[in-house]
Amino acid sequence: MTTRNQLDRLSLNQKTTNSWTLPESVDGCLRAGLQSIGVWREPLAEFGVEAGARLLADSGLRVSSLCRGGFITGEGEAASQAAIAENTAAIKEAAAVGADCLVLVVGGLPAGSRDLPAARGRVAKRLAQLVPIARDHGVQLALEPMHPIYTADRGVLATLGEALDLAEPFAPEEVGVVVDTFHVWWDPQLEAQIARAAGRIASFQVCDWITPLPADTLLARGMMGDGHIDFARALALVDAAGYTGDIEVEIFNADLWAADPDEVVALMKQRYLDCVIGAANDGAVAASDVSGALVGATS
Repeated sequence: MTTRNQLDRLSLNQKTTNSWTLPESVDGCLRAGLQSIGVWREPLAEFGVEAGARLLADSGLRVSSLCRGGFITGEGEAASQAAIAENTAAIKEAAAVGADCLVLVVGGLPAGSRDLPAARGRVAKRLAQLVPIARDHGVQLALEPMHPIYTADRGVLATLGEALDLAEPFAPEEVGVVVDTFHVWWDPQLEAQIARAAGRIASFQVCDWITPLPADTLLARGMMGDGHIDFARALALVDAAGYTGDIEVEIFNADLWAADPDEVVALMKQRYLDCVIGAANDGAVAASDVSGALVGATS
């Protein structure tokens, strides 16, 4: 396989180069020879949804995902109506830019609440309300389970199994799941749950788990190879589950955000080849090998 072919699935999520506007992100992807981009709603809105849709279509880039919808755990009718309205807008934006999916970060506990089961129940109820809207616009909703450190403030779905429990009442083209290595790498049920997700994996995202964690854990993501995640194993598992879509690099990291974005993209490409694609090819990791070798590229 040539390097060019190896890069065909690589997608730059806009958060990895957080300082770039949407046009700058598109130009940066094209300069780097990438074929796909993960778009965030804020820079899309800043540029204009219609203008952004034209820009993306003219660029020839695939839109691997639109981030993000969700935050549907609020209490009360007013919160429910606001969440449905906001997510309806996100669905329409995803349709406009031709995104493969709309990523849903479901939200944490409402202020002052300790009732985690109730919050998860509201996710199920509001997801059911959103599915017909998404169906009408041809958009797949993608539930993203988040690492348990984010349960309180960001995502009450903490495992891939929980996300699949919510997704399975719906057709795979209606509700899928996100396999983000940062959020799921630790899960002792990962092999079984990715196998269970066959046909329903909407997005595969990669970045590394670094230690020590920074004070702001939201910015705890590292470049592949700088931490502890076995990307060869993760890629083998999603490949075995039949996933053939883009591999999106999404990194929240203050040091990377302060660096030159073109240099970040160049590093991202190299680490993707070395630590994700290269490690999988060199190690020939089987999906059933749950003890695969730890990828340990240095920063």
